[in-house]
Amino acid sequence: MELFTPELGLIFWMLIPFLVVFIVLAKFAWPAILKGVETRSKFIEDSITAAKEANERLENIKEEGEKILSQARTEQLQLLSEARTLREKMLAEAKAAAAAEGEKILQKATEDIARAKNNALGEIRAEVAALSVGIAEKVLRKQLDNRQQQTAMIDRMLEEMNINKA
Repeated sequence: MELFTPELGLIFWMLIPFLVVFIVLAKFAWPAILKGVETRSKFIEDSITAAKEANERLENIKEEGEKILSQARTEQLQLLSEARTLREKMLAEAKAAAAAEGEKILQKATEDIARAKNNALGEIRAEVAALSVGIAEKVLRKQLDNRQQQTAMIDRMLEEMNINKA
């Protein structure tokens, strides 16, 4: 079993390089390693903090986006409602204007028809009067062929005029 038990000289000579390596590592390597680990640890902590802040900002942005979207929907509904109301108002005004215009046209047409009717009646009366005068003239000529009948007729008319004046 001598293979597994080291001798004292071997241990001494192994301990010297081990201590030299240990001292060199302790003096130069470990501070750099510890500094790198601390830098890395600080970087990781800063990254975690930045990630948390980014998540918080993202949540705030999401909330603001939802608020803006909700507000936009509300404004859209309000604009649609206003547009619908305006359209109905414009339609009502257009119908009222059309009805008024139709009433004016109907009234003008009625007046034109009445005027045309009165003109036609006037023309008919004038023609009837002319025809009546013509017929009366022919009748009177026929009846008043002699002088005695003419004198009797004139006397009768004068008497009627005197009676009407009195």
